Amino acid sequence: MAIWHLYLIRTRQNALYTGITTDVLQRLAEHKLGKQGAKYLRSKGSLQLVYQTEIGSRSTASKAEYKIKRLTKSQKERIVNSQPDRQALLTLLEIDVAQK
Repeated sequence: MAIWHLYLIRTRQNALYTGITTDVLQRLAEHKLGKQGAKYLRSKGSLQLVYQTEIGSRSTASKAEYKIKRLTKSQKERIVNSQPDRQALLTLLEIDVAQK
């Protein structure tokens, strides 16, 4: 089972983009190079990875991504500034991950 990561990227215009992947550095490179990256980021200039955390399963990653995308910019900035670990982020987002 692949380990999924959640990440936030800051654009030149100071916007924050949220995504999930199994390889953050590869995905960042794809965003920077264009064709396989998100369309939203193609014309946004320089991109800077500002937050990443191992999140667990694809399901958990998708739930966390959805919740972060619904946050305000200031709430996202708080995540970037505090750099919470996996458990703190899941608690903040109110995502319950059952232990197996």
